[in-house]
Amino acid sequence: MTTSLPAASLRHRALQVLCLRDPADKAVQARALVVDAQAGLDIGRDEPLAPLPGLPGRPERPVLVPPGEVPRRSPHTVKGRAALLHALAHIEFNAINLALDAVWRFPGLPEAYYRDWLRVAGEEALHFSLLCDHLRGLGHDYGDFEAHDGLWAMADKTREDLVARMALVPRTLEARGLDATPLIQAKLAKAGDARAVEILDLILRDEVGHVAIGNHWYRWLCERQGLDPIAHYATLTRRYEAPRLKPPFNHGARRRAGFTQAELDGLEHPL
Repeated sequence: MTTSLPAASLRHRALQVLCLRDPADKAVQARALVVDAQAGLDIGRDEPLAPLPGLPGRPERPVLVPPGEVPRRSPHTVKGRAALLHALAHIEFNAINLALDAVWRFPGLPEAYYRDWLRVAGEEALHFSLLCDHLRGLGHDYGDFEAHDGLWAMADKTREDLVARMALVPRTLEARGLDATPLIQAKLAKAGDARAVEILDLILRDEVGHVAIGNHWYRWLCERQGLDPIAHYATLTRRYEAPRLKPPFNHGARRRAGFTQAELDGLEHPL
């Protein structure tokens, strides 16, 4: 059953939705926030908000384990394909949380910032729902396999530094999806799962836009603070111990997402 949330500013409601534990309910409510933003409901850009208990809201399952302990399975078996799709669904569930957190946590920004991240939350919710529907068609559901918490761990590290959040979540960790998705699609196509390939086409298209939003606001914040985006990015990756990115890189998708040639060269030849 869908939770009925009290009327509040969109930032306040984003915090409430972030704390919902039921994944399906969270996805529905995240998409409802987008509709309300389009209808002109108050964003509450300057409203002071404090964290609520149980942030972020999560179901009891999946069981969370260190990244290296998540079992790897071949996508050429039904169970292996389900495990792969479950891993993708878990990324999308975390991405809903990340977008909602970007909305409620950081006050005093342009309204366009909040509208951008509400739209991201709604699209991540759609991605999660599509993957879960397909997963159920394979006889499984979200929570059936172990997962890790790498995405939210970085969000927690950067909870007091919006510049670092924009640098290291959308344009670093989530941008890895631009590189990985075509490789995953090739595996799924070889396994004969045309529907999964189709879903990932939609996800890749939307994720280019999400990373572009991260790039835009990272550069906007750097300009406002008089920071060099490339030099400061290197500083942030060291300060917050961001994972070292490895090839292959999807240069075409990254260019569409707003990465400059200098940034792409830096990925291929890190200092």
